[in-house]
Amino acid sequence: MPRLHGLRALPAIAFITLAHAQTPAPQQPALAQQAGTYTLTTGTQLVVVDVIVEDAYGKPVRGLTRNDFVVTEEKKPQTISNFEVHTADQSSKPGPALPKMPPGVFTNYTPVSPDGALNILLLDTLNTPMTDQSYVRNQLQQYVKKADPHTRIAIFGLSTRLYLLQGFTSDPEVLKDAVEHKLIPRASSLLDDPVSGGPTESLADSISNATVASNVSQFEAQTAAFQSQLRTQYTLDAFNDIAHYLSNFPGRKNLIWFSGSFPIDLLPDADLADPFSVMYSNDEEFQETTNLLGRAQVAVYPIDARGLMTNPAFSASNAGHNFAGPKGNAAMTKAISNFSTSQFNEHSTMDRMAEATGGHAFYNTNGLAEAVALALNSGANYYTLTYNPTDQHWDGNYRSIKVALAGQFANPNLKLKLTYRRGYYANDPSAKKKEPAAATVSATDNTAARAAEAYRRNAISYGAPLPEDILFKVRAIPASATPENTLAPNNSPDAIKPIKGPFRRFAIDYAALPSDFKLSPLPNGNHFGAIDFSVYLYSPDGNLLNAVGNTVELNLPPKSYESFVKTPVGYHLEISAPVKGESYLRIILHDIPSNRFGAIEVPVSAIANLPPVPAPTQPATPPTAPEH
Repeated sequence: MPRLHGLRALPAIAFITLAHAQTPAPQQPALAQQAGTYTLTTGTQLVVVDVIVEDAYGKPVRGLTRNDFVVTEEKKPQTISNFEVHTADQSSKPGPALPKMPPGVFTNYTPVSPDGALNILLLDTLNTPMTDQSYVRNQLQQYVKKADPHTRIAIFGLSTRLYLLQGFTSDPEVLKDAVEHKLIPRASSLLDDPVSGGPTESLADSISNATVASNVSQFEAQTAAFQSQLRTQYTLDAFNDIAHYLSNFPGRKNLIWFSGSFPIDLLPDADLADPFSVMYSNDEEFQETTNLLGRAQVAVYPIDARGLMTNPAFSASNAGHNFAGPKGNAAMTKAISNFSTSQFNEHSTMDRMAEATGGHAFYNTNGLAEAVALALNSGANYYTLTYNPTDQHWDGNYRSIKVALAGQFANPNLKLKLTYRRGYYANDPSAKKKEPAAATVSATDNTAARAAEAYRRNAISYGAPLPEDILFKVRAIPASATPENTLAPNNSPDAIKPIKGPFRRFAIDYAALPSDFKLSPLPNGNHFGAIDFSVYLYSPDGNLLNAVGNTVELNLPPKSYESFVKTPVGYHLEISAPVKGESYLRIILHDIPSNRFGAIEVPVSAIANLPPVPAPTQPATPPTAPEH
């Protein structure tokens, strides 16, 4: 497996410098260029389907074999090429141990077992009022007290970006501590009422002039629609980042999504003068997201954090205020209709996301802890079916998948229930997109470019999950024994609020495998690629304090390319951090042509007292320097 290969090879890599960085912080390629030339591709055309089989009482059905399943795609029979059985007791097997690193040496490798399922609890503070966040936290506290000690769980948070609260662990005490001290309710800036989530009074209702009221109502609707569009986009971006992150781990992943709102679909409001001005189409983004989740074997279990809901129009606090006066009956009717429509749309979104990924939606229930237990238990027992589609025409259309049981298990009296993802979009996994002209960029190209930029933004953000597309090592140690009053060369501190000295300079040395970088052949026989090395310094509250980096473009003749593929990729950067106060280094490795990332995050306090080591000198002739 590639991950194990990287793990075995990395400890042997010496810290060899490719080139000494003496240039400003890296500049990213234009979005159109990222969308056109720098596209992540994969050569596989296999479809992987995880299937959960349960009896009438919701208990897993075990002991099934390959011959007990029948798979069809678009009603055409498919041949199962690979069959695997996964049970809950497999999760007790430990993953490969992380090699012991010398002081100041770090890697982004996460040791997980290749068997069983991984579980992620996602607390969505972007779409959830604070009162509901508190209820979710209370329910999770109840769950972790009784959680299976062998269940591997990570905890993520979502605001305007994705952040990691707790990495994968099966230690109940670590989970209890994370739920108790890291799941802190946060107010969403994109909810009308970030505390309770209840309806807010409309300014238009207090205006007697019909024309003015209509204009104000249109403005309020457009503002609300814009907020929903932002929440939708941030939510889809987060799920894309989750899919990218989890795609580097083997097996099934169960994503438990706690949210107080599911803003994927927006419908026009017929009461507005221009109802279509507030519509937002996100089908393309949703398609891309579900495809990424499917390829990463991520099943989504949306859980409505609001629990069992009643229409707020019937609340005593609203009855005498919002629905009084001559327009009271009409306002009441509209409020009831809006609530019913909103509930239907949000529950449909939950069901749609669950069905597209092979999960299950939970709503109209106050037992959130029980819902988590059901989801994790269900997702721990499954069968993995793999097939090569008979239809090799990759037209981007949706293809339905149907899995059925055969033989004695096909008896309807057994009342067996199968849960799996019901289809996928047939995008060519090995296709290369042509770089579009600026004036003719299609919606697909814009979506790809925006998704690539969102992934880059989250990869470099403090506290975000550490991408493992590229496994690598870094040595981060002081570059000098004494503090300095000036920043290291080519550092780019925050221009608005520059950091103050004295500073301690740190040497950052990279080591990676050359096979993790994409170098494309050129007509002249050379190989071209581009690698970005960068380091970001953050404060504990996530403010960017300082940065340094460089993008190295490789245009290698045949002899240099032969040397490149046999030599570890190394690089050296230096960055300054204030001596006073805590700060964090976010160390990034980015293969630009494939848009693949690796990231390592290190507290400065963990390396500040290490003995300094002289920085490596620049080689006279870097092993990968192009020949002219």
